[in-house]
Parts: sequence; C-alpha cells; structure tokens
Amino acid sequence: MTSKFVLHPGNLTFADLRRVAAGFCPIELADSAWKNIERSRATVERIVEEQDTAYGINTGFGLLANTSIPPSQLDDLQRNLVLSHSCGVGDDLPDEVVRLITVLKISSLSQGYSGVRPELVQHLIDFHNAGLLASIPEKGSVGASGDLAPLAHFAGALMGEGFIRFDGEKLPAPVALDKAGLKPLRLKAKEGLAILNGTQVSTALALRALFDIEKVFGAAVVAGAMSLDALKGSIAPFDDRIHRIRRQPGQRDVAPLYPALLEDSGILASHEKCSKVQDPYSLRCQPQVMGACLDLMRQAGETLIREADAVTDNPLIFSCEGDVISGGNFHAEPVAFAADMLAMAVSEIAALSERRLAILIDPYMSGLPAFLVHDSGLNSGFMIAQVTAAALVSENKTMAHPSSVDSLPTSANQEDHVSMATYGARRTGEMARNAATVVGIELLAAAQGIDFHAPLRTSPALQVYHDRIRREVDFYDRDRNFAPDLEKITAMVLAGDFAAVAERLLPGAEE
Repeated sequence: MTSKFVLHPGNLTFADLRRVAAGFCPIELADSAWKNIERSRATVERIVEEQDTAYGINTGFGLLANTSIPPSQLDDLQRNLVLSHSCGVGDDLPDEVVRLITVLKISSLSQGYSGVRPELVQHLIDFHNAGLLASIPEKGSVGASGDLAPLAHFAGALMGEGFIRFDGEKLPAPVALDKAGLKPLRLKAKEGLAILNGTQVSTALALRALFDIEKVFGAAVVAGAMSLDALKGSIAPFDDRIHRIRRQPGQRDVAPLYPALLEDSGILASHEKCSKVQDPYSLRCQPQVMGACLDLMRQAGETLIREADAVTDNPLIFSCEGDVISGGNFHAEPVAFAADMLAMAVSEIAALSERRLAILIDPYMSGLPAFLVHDSGLNSGFMIAQVTAAALVSENKTMAHPSSVDSLPTSANQEDHVSMATYGARRTGEMARNAATVVGIELLAAAQGIDFHAPLRTSPALQVYHDRIRREVDFYDRDRNFAPDLEKITAMVLAGDFAAVAERLLPGAEE
C-alpha cells in the first residue's frame, strides 16, 4: 500500500510535488493546520451574521461587485458561480496535473486565509485519497482572477456536477462520488470563490512541464556525450579553467558531466593525437548552452515552488485583525514568466540536439556511413528521422514565443490585464514532449555511431546507457518501420531512464 505523506500547508517541497506527479499517493493534513482553517472560517461567518459587506461573500463578482446579495441566497451565489464559470473546452487535463492541482489547492486553502470550512478541506482530502480525479478541460483560462474555468470544473466535480475519472473510467460526477462512498459537497459563503480563484492549474501545468524538461535535460547531456564520442570530438572544451572564468553557475555545473561520462572511452583514446583543432558549436559549446538552460530551469523552479506554497485566492481573510482584503494574488504573471523561461530552455535543448544529429548523419562531417546505415542509397537510414527532429524543433521555436506578453481584457474590462500563464504552461509541456523525441532520436543515432566504431568501445559510463538503448531498440542494419523505435525511445526519455546524470543539479536537489 502506498504510504501517506503529511501535507504541511505552505511548506511543500519539490520532493512532495514530484511524488504527487509521479503517481497516486494519499495525503493527510498536518494537525496544526486545522486551527488556522477554523479561525479563518469564523471571520467569514461573523461577516455573514453581521451582514458586513465583503466582496464575494455577500456581493456579486467582477463588475457585479457592487451588487449586494441577501443572506438567504449566499449558498446559491456560490453554486451559481461554479456553474456559470464551468466554461472549459478541449481535452481533459492529464491525471498527474489534476493530482497536482488537488494537492496545491488543499495546501492553499489550509493556510487560514481563505475562509473555507474545515469540512470543505476534509472533503478535498477524502476526494483525493479515494483516487478521484476531476475531469477538467484544458482550455479556457487566461491566468488571471485565478484559473477560473478549469477550477470551476474542479469545484463542480466536488459538488457532483460534470465528470470524474475513477478507476480508469470517466463517469458522471454523482456516480463516481457514490462509488467512492462520498456525498456531493454543498458550498457555503465564500467557498466557491475560494476554489475558483487561484493559480493552481497554471502552476500544476508548469510544474509538470518542469519535471518533464528535467528528464529531457539529463537525456540531452547523455546524448551529447555519446554524440561527441561517436564523432570523435575533443574534450578540451570541457576543461574547468574555461568555465571558471565565465562565472556562469549552470555552465560550470554542467561542463564536468561530459568528461566524466567519457572517462576511459576507447574511442576517445583512439584519436588523442589527431589534427582536428575545433569541433562545431553543437559539440563544443554544450556547457555554455546547456548551462544557460539549467540556469533558467533553476530560476523557473524557484518561482514555481514559491507559487506552489502560495495563497492566491481573493479576497483574503486576515482573521487576527478581522480584515477581509481584496487584492490580486490570483494574477499568474510569475507563473507565466516561469513558463516562458522553461519554453526557451527546452526549445534550445532540442535545437542543439538536432544539430548534433545533423552532423551524425552527414558522412562528410561525421566520417560515418551516410545516414548511419550500411548500403545507403538502398537504405535511407536516419534520413527522415532527422527530418522529424527538424519538424519538432521548428514547431518548438514557434511555440517558444512568450505567452506572457499577450493580454486580452475580460469581464467587461474589470479584469483588464491577464497573464496567459495557463496556456503558457500547457504549451511548455507539449514542447517538452517534442524535445523528448528529438533527444531520443539523437540517442538512437549516437548509439548507432558508436556501434560503427567497433571493436573500439565507448566509456563504461556511456556503455551503460548504450546497453539500455539496445535492450529496447535494435541496431539499424537495414530500413524498417522506424516509428515504433521513436515511440520507445521517447518513452524512455520521459520515464527518466537517462536523467540520473544531472539529478544533483536540478531544482530542489538540495532538499
């Protein structure tokens, strides 16, 4: 049975979030959190009882904030809010993203600034622990006023509206709740708004993208080292003296990985006295490019872990002072910038990989058989695999245009500047999966190039990765249907089969 982890609101770690993304794990809330939730709820109930005016508790929303709502209709106000905002479209968000959304929302609501009842938080925990996953359409949020439409579908599932995935089936929400032994949630004052306001969807999407990019990054380091060996490149550009005087931390951290991977390579030893002076940039400048990508990943990671621990709904309840303050923590600009940084990083990782692949298949630059296959002409080898990689790199370049610079006013100009963080984070995940295929193709090509150097062998470290590839994908001796091989190697990259080499460099590695 999967062990529980204790959720300390506002103190989530990368280890916690990676565990949630990786698969189902039950949670329990730290005992200390319940008093904060109760204190915050008491403030809301005092406002309702005394009929003080507070946005979203006893008023309308957005441009309708000046419309007062009588006490008898406050529950209906919250229900109507959820139903009216359930306007998402497109495919459902994947399971790992929905798990992250749920845990992030529990953490946010449990910090004692949102005014929800303890019963609502417990319902969320029970919902998650039962293995229920709200069906949340992926499109419909502009990343301001919270991820309104997707979080409305999330709230609706708790209420018995819409659909829920349970045991691999997509079921009407009432049916799924009944199977799990749960009753639909009835929202009280402030609670619908507390769920709908927040950056949990955009943050979850960005975290999932980050976790995938980390795996692509590690695979790209391995692929780059394998390509360097297959192409009989020089390790002189990885000398620490070069990187020390550049003073860029990512570059200095990445550079030593390559000589470590190539240590004791028979192929490398075979050309120690060669006359080659310099390799192409895609080989020689790997520390500079990959190091810069690592710096962006770390910066984005710092933003996202803060956002994961943040309270981002509105209005916020400061129960010690008895204040209810309307603000704008739901504006997801930090997440949008983080997603754009990740998009730039993963675009460059894939672009550099594709350039090494292009050298590998070019007999004039590589010294290897054309397109890495015997009897080229009769066989096309890796010719179109490189075309596929080029197509994905070009697609990523287009998607790398920053989403954060776009804004369209919404809600009758009340919400007149938005972040587009939700799209930005979602597209970065797609870019990561494109990059995984590009790097995967390079891994296959580099392994093929190493095979052509037999009886010379690569380094012991790279041989481990080479053997791992060959267990799944055979040497390309003649033309065959290549698509299944690309699917296998992409899955290996995204499963983290090549990620260990860089794990100590990634966000949260110090935890």
